[in-house]
Amino acid sequence: MDPEMQKMKEVTLVYLDRSGGLQKFVHDCKNYNDSKQSYAVYRFIISINPSDIAELDATLGNYILHNPLQAAQIFQSVCFVAIKTLSLIEQLQTEAQISILLKPTHLPPLPSYVLSLSAYPFNYTSQRFYMSEGIVIAMGTVTKYTQGARFLCTEETCPFSEGFRCIRVHCPGATESATVRTDFVCSLCSSPLQEDMKFRVLGDKQIVEMIDAKILNALKGYSNDKSHFRIQAFTVFLRDELANKMTIGNHYRIIGIPACVQNGLQATACIEVSSVQLYKPNGPSFVSDNFKYLLSLTSSSCWRFTAVLANIFASQVVPPGTYNTLKLAILLSLVQTCEKENADYLDLLIVTSDTLITDRLLNYSLCLLPRGIRHPPSSEIFPSVSKDKYGTGSASIQACSAVLAKGGICYIGDLSSYKKDKLELLQSVLESRTTTVFIPGKKYGEEADQQVTVSVQTNFWSFVDVDSSSKKHIQKENFLIGQMDMSLIPVNLVDGFGLLIYNEFPSCHLSSPVVHHILRRAINPEAMLYKISQQFRTQDYEEFILFARNLHVELSSEAESLIQGYYLASRRVRRDSIHGSTLSASALKILISLSKAHAKLSLRQTVLEEDAVIAVLLLESSLTLKHGTSALCVAPNPVFPFDLSDENSLQQRDIYLMQCHHQLLKFIAAYSPGIHINSNEE
Repeated sequence: MDPEMQKMKEVTLVYLDRSGGLQKFVHDCKNYNDSKQSYAVYRFIISINPSDIAELDATLGNYILHNPLQAAQIFQSVCFVAIKTLSLIEQLQTEAQISILLKPTHLPPLPSYVLSLSAYPFNYTSQRFYMSEGIVIAMGTVTKYTQGARFLCTEETCPFSEGFRCIRVHCPGATESATVRTDFVCSLCSSPLQEDMKFRVLGDKQIVEMIDAKILNALKGYSNDKSHFRIQAFTVFLRDELANKMTIGNHYRIIGIPACVQNGLQATACIEVSSVQLYKPNGPSFVSDNFKYLLSLTSSSCWRFTAVLANIFASQVVPPGTYNTLKLAILLSLVQTCEKENADYLDLLIVTSDTLITDRLLNYSLCLLPRGIRHPPSSEIFPSVSKDKYGTGSASIQACSAVLAKGGICYIGDLSSYKKDKLELLQSVLESRTTTVFIPGKKYGEEADQQVTVSVQTNFWSFVDVDSSSKKHIQKENFLIGQMDMSLIPVNLVDGFGLLIYNEFPSCHLSSPVVHHILRRAINPEAMLYKISQQFRTQDYEEFILFARNLHVELSSEAESLIQGYYLASRRVRRDSIHGSTLSASALKILISLSKAHAKLSLRQTVLEEDAVIAVLLLESSLTLKHGTSALCVAPNPVFPFDLSDENSLQQRDIYLMQCHHQLLKFIAAYSPGIHINSNEE
């Protein structure tokens, strides 16, 4: 035996002993031996730490990283000797029956170990380990493949006509026909080989399609990033214990061996995965100095910081001081984005007669999040099912705008442009945050039909153009004070959105700055029109929102009492004799979500009464648009009743909000007397 090969085998045994791999191997052998059943292939998974092996022997470490299939043969030989020496599996006859899967815990953090289809060259012929990452955009159902099979020579006098000498095992990137087919010949006598079907070993296989995360920049609809790049999806094979380890829409880092699968005249680049890790990028641990300074300047009031934020936000799109209520709602929705189950969602439905400005503002805001998706009208909002394009005939669930926007925002545009069935599906998703994909078994080669539930973890933004259709001018009778005609959109769907915002065109004295802004922007798109745009850049807002949304906030007892009191009082006030309370059951969740969002936007980790006051005013304004005014009787624009031009106007707003707070306490005392709230009279 080659001395170098002998040394690598010795190092392999030492590594298995030191890493605990030998103990796991013995345990796996015991399970096989206890079954008393003969297998064509005995499959073992061995976890490899490349750093530890390289310290023991650099040659073996290099061999594992760059020749993993040959390295697996070294482990196969060592494991066979161990089984025979220790009598671990009585049924085992030949070394060929052992299948070793090496799974590295990590790869060296060097560019040569990173594989990207958006970069050239793409070396899929090396058959070594690479690390890649991407977002899952399609998932097939789990099907079966052949892990290994036993073949016997048809010539009875040939030694290979019995025993376990001709064993074929699946190799990374190989198709089913490479493992089992009818034209194999005996290597000893060249007679045809015939499979012994009793010993075929089957495993689970799942085909997944991934794409570089850069695709998210292309799906935003608008971006400041002017770079050009090539994006191509790549196929990933998940086998056995890795099947169903991925979730559609998630971002993963994978380690695997690339290969090229031939399907007729088509060649598909793919990766045979050995390990999967969910990728969660860390948000920024700081905000810019300008935001810190602004926070210190406005520390005398719990309402001022967010007021100034909204006032100066998106100065690249609209002049500072315009659309403040809408901009505050956008900021609140942005910081209420995360990928957690049962998160506090905050969806926005905007009623407007100025769709151009609204669309520009929402498009700009999308780009502040890593996952802000503008839904293209030609595609599906929610997952769909189609036939797998790799020739298996199985079903493949395709991702969609809502799934790709996981942990972010899905902007679906004009709500009135969608048909009834799409609106009904949207309403169902808003209520349950899940959607179900039906897979007919007969169509996709399965015995039974399947239903796959997909989680939808995103905030939805949409708008309704009040002037776009003549249908919207049909006035219904018996309007209540403050109520808008929303007859074009189903009532339950409107209730499904957390906030209904009426975005009026700015008043006469503000329309001139807006027009002036639009004209100057059209003449010079790259110009900084306001000094505030230089002090608070788009990048600063990106960092601020990513930092704020990762804050963990808790409700204070005072804020909780105020929210609960308002909710109970509103349920009593907003009711009719036929339908009961017009306040939806989700209103309490919306109140809590708004309160938490305002605390995050204020960079606080405790929700105060002041946060709850803003939440109540925004929700009450939304309810007034839907159902008319109530006994609380808030102003048409309750959060920004007048322009914010200087510190004096901020002081006036504070006084006004204190009066609203006092009015809210009286409302709760009158209509929800069972709730005890501590109020500080000034």
